[in-house]
Amino acid sequence: MNRNKLISISALVFAVLALFFILQPGMAQRPYVKNFDLNRYLGKWYEIARFPHSFEKGLVGCTANYTLLPDGKVKVENAGYRNTLDGEYSNALGKAKFAGDRTVGHLKVSFFLFFYADYFIMDLDPGYQWALIGSKADKYLWILARSPQIDDITYNKILDKARSLGYDLTPLYKVPQKPL
Repeated sequence: MNRNKLISISALVFAVLALFFILQPGMAQRPYVKNFDLNRYLGKWYEIARFPHSFEKGLVGCTANYTLLPDGKVKVENAGYRNTLDGEYSNALGKAKFAGDRTVGHLKVSFFLFFYADYFIMDLDPGYQWALIGSKADKYLWILARSPQIDDITYNKILDKARSLGYDLTPLYKVPQKPL
């Protein structure tokens, strides 16, 4: 096979693979908030609801705590209790960094070495009291709030936003939380 034909076949294979990954069902470019202020986002958040996944299986009373590190990255501590609100405490430490512009809510989060995943802050209360978090994959979704419970009107507003972004909320799990 001559060199030009090999290059053409390689380019075609690359293009087909690229289209497969770009157009793959369940993978979408999600919006993220503009005019994002990391300093206002830092601190403790309670997990109000999430899609189930293996790395939080059996955890309730979940929180996420974000702390600014000297290098500009963010320390991420996710925590919860095994099976019941009185269960064994479990936590995971990770780090986050901006994917680009520091004024938009698009970060990359890692809990293992240099493997980073998208973290899209898709909707955010103007007072930074609740947030809707997702990624390119439809299987990741979280609703976070500054308090362990939120009122039904706010919760339903966030659900409506998630639906408008194409999420099927059937698997959504409302996370039990200890009252303050």
